[in-house]
Amino acid sequence: MARQVKRAFRYRFYPTDEQAVELSRTFGCVRLVYNRALEERTRAWYTEQRRISYVQSSAALTQWKKTEELAFLGEVSSVPLQQALRHLQAAFAAFFDKRARYPRFKSRKKSRASAEYTRSAFRWQDGRLTLAKMSEPLAIAWSRPLPEDAEPPTITVSRDTAGRWLVSILCADTIGRLDPAETAVGVDAGVTSLVTLSTGEKIFNPRHERRDRERLARAQRDLSRKTPGSANRDKGKARVARIHARIADRRRDFLHKLSTRLVHENQVVVIENLNVRTMVRNHSLARAISDAAWRELRTMLEYKADWYGRELVVIDQWFPSSKMCSQCGLITGPKRLNVREWSCECGAQHDRDVNAARNIVAAGLAVSACGAGVRPQRDSSRTGQSATKQETQPATVGTPRL
Repeated sequence: MARQVKRAFRYRFYPTDEQAVELSRTFGCVRLVYNRALEERTRAWYTEQRRISYVQSSAALTQWKKTEELAFLGEVSSVPLQQALRHLQAAFAAFFDKRARYPRFKSRKKSRASAEYTRSAFRWQDGRLTLAKMSEPLAIAWSRPLPEDAEPPTITVSRDTAGRWLVSILCADTIGRLDPAETAVGVDAGVTSLVTLSTGEKIFNPRHERRDRERLARAQRDLSRKTPGSANRDKGKARVARIHARIADRRRDFLHKLSTRLVHENQVVVIENLNVRTMVRNHSLARAISDAAWRELRTMLEYKADWYGRELVVIDQWFPSSKMCSQCGLITGPKRLNVREWSCECGAQHDRDVNAARNIVAAGLAVSACGAGVRPQRDSSRTGQSATKQETQPATVGTPRL
């Protein structure tokens, strides 16, 4: 059974000098409109306790264009400016729903330069994309085909810190559901091995950042010697950004291939709910944890499992997967990170990561089957037992064995 989803296909393009100038002006106007509207809404609230809606911001934009100071806003397409106001409205909605922080101003140096065009502001014909205020279509490098009969409702043009021009085309796509599989897999994230599977397989960690660390450090040292505000400093920044982009691209490609493989081969994928923000406070492992990008892998597993009709189970981060014997269920004491193998009282010999992955998949199958909890209770007020006594009891009673 297939389903319709909205997907964004991103491509690199190479603008002409005139197109680059026009897009750069549009990016600047989008940033200005967003910041000025945010400033007006903030001022109205703190001085008058008054909220400004999107309609009022849109009316204010019309008045700004009539002033001598901001008359240049009328020289670019109006659609990206209106979309900037819609994005600001969405940011405030997320803030009031307590899903995000208060909206922040866009920086010319740090924020991503982008502009969103709706259907009325571009022409899509025979696979050629022409933006408003431009006479020629964009020279897009079609690295992969779009879905047949694609009619994109919106497109987003951006320029990253490495100076690459990118266009993201949103369109409907048909995703075919995969045939049901009989297998389930537990995934234990790590640093030495990126992930360890409950099958015993260990996926090596490419350590993308480490491979280019010397090159990156050399580029950053060269940048530190450049005079602030000089053209050479701008070139140095671009060089550092290109190295970061290369690292990020390789990492993303590897994670896409890994997540696709896990979803295609297994009906149920079980992972831990890791608190990466807290884990990176360990300064000895922060760089390695950031380079592993566990959160990005989880995001990919979430939407791909939804696309292809698979099930992703996320178990509690406090589940003692590394301390529990996958054979008898006995929970032993804490183990330092340098302990890679250990023996249980029942005589089982365990590889730390493989044992954890097997416990993860067993707990995930229990959750999937009956919604049972997977973490032993440690609160003496709820159980009447001490934490020490509870931790020595099997925590997998009723959990299916693999």
